[in-house]
Amino acid sequence: MTINDLRGVLKGRVLLPDDDGFAQASTAWNLTVRQPVAAVAEAADADDVAALVRYARRAGMTVTAQPSGHGASGDVDGLILLRTGLLNKVEVRAQERTVRVGAGAKWGQLLAAAGPLGLTGLSGSAPGVSVTGYTLGGGVGWFSRKHGLAADSVRAIDIVDADGQPNRVTAESDPDLFWALRGGGGDYAMVTALELDLHPAPALYGGRVIWPEHRTREVYDAFLEITAEAPRELSVWINRLQPPGAPPMVTLDLAYLGEAAQAQDLLTRLDKIDGAISDTRGLVPVADLGTIAAEPTAPAPSITRAELLTGLDTDAVELLLDKPVAPLINVQIRHLGGALAEPGGGAGASGAVTEPYLLGMVGLGLPHAADATRAKQAELVADLGAYVSGRKPYTLLSPGETAAMSFSGDTLARLREIKRARDPHNVFRANYPVLG
Repeated sequence: MTINDLRGVLKGRVLLPDDDGFAQASTAWNLTVRQPVAAVAEAADADDVAALVRYARRAGMTVTAQPSGHGASGDVDGLILLRTGLLNKVEVRAQERTVRVGAGAKWGQLLAAAGPLGLTGLSGSAPGVSVTGYTLGGGVGWFSRKHGLAADSVRAIDIVDADGQPNRVTAESDPDLFWALRGGGGDYAMVTALELDLHPAPALYGGRVIWPEHRTREVYDAFLEITAEAPRELSVWINRLQPPGAPPMVTLDLAYLGEAAQAQDLLTRLDKIDGAISDTRGLVPVADLGTIAAEPTAPAPSITRAELLTGLDTDAVELLLDKPVAPLINVQIRHLGGALAEPGGGAGASGAVTEPYLLGMVGLGLPHAADATRAKQAELVADLGAYVSGRKPYTLLSPGETAAMSFSGDTLARLREIKRARDPHNVFRANYPVLG
């Protein structure tokens, strides 16, 4: 059996390294990541996924799934890259407050379907990210302070197991696998669809306020005051931005699950800061949630690093503001807490996120800037010292990092046990495998 035999197995397109279109089809979202895969398989449906898994099992090969290419690690040499973008159906069941999404559906699709019904999923900041990949890794987003991780809203999971057999997994039918897939990544089975709880969103207020750099201290002071007392319905993120070719600036991104008047009362502190360059705050359709943080909508070369912070006080702010942002593009702090720190008894592998803040750093991944970007990120982490917990959200791991950075020792041991039991021949490989 050779890789060429794969063409006769699937209804969908199969691309090999010598084929036209292979380079584009195998490209990750982050253009600094190279993916030297043996083939790209574009599944036409769930039956194609099962057929591919059976082929890989017989051929002694490994499959890695990337609906949109986000979160790629580059650790895919010789693997089959499965694209599930055609499995993108979204079915909202408004009366049940649930949604069924195919493995290739993106958050923008889900929000567009749920929003007009006064409902929302627990989306992150970018509408182009796949619901499945984000949720399998836990999923820390705009409404996590109110409703927890996206993984905690999973009701059922359609999978193909390591023998190529379809199955439906719930807390009752297979508690171990159900636990592992909710936050432990995709190392244990190939997911073809998810069923998720939706949450009420009759009104959503949000937007971005931008100030020039010289207002940074005032904006940080306001951020500390607001987040110290913020209700769970309110999420606020602060950014020190250094866009290429533009002056540095500071922004606050915010989303509030509620009416405008309530949000405005909570955010009066911002109105005391003069000189705003732009202020887009207002009622936001749920479908437009992804516009708040203004993240890139096309692939680009970048180098990212994320760290969870044990706290944020005036001393930590001094460390954050002591040096210029450059050569980074953005240094972001997200306020966490709330429901994230208090998972229910049915929580998945992600567990609680007890750290109250998340630090994100982004820089250009171009050859001339890569070394300086990584050095700046390392310098900032070193400066913050004990404020950095050392743990990272699984969905925010970066190339060169490992799953062990995201889980406690006991959790990682349990995930590895499930991996060995469910996939002893290593048919599946997540972006960041638990046995890596």
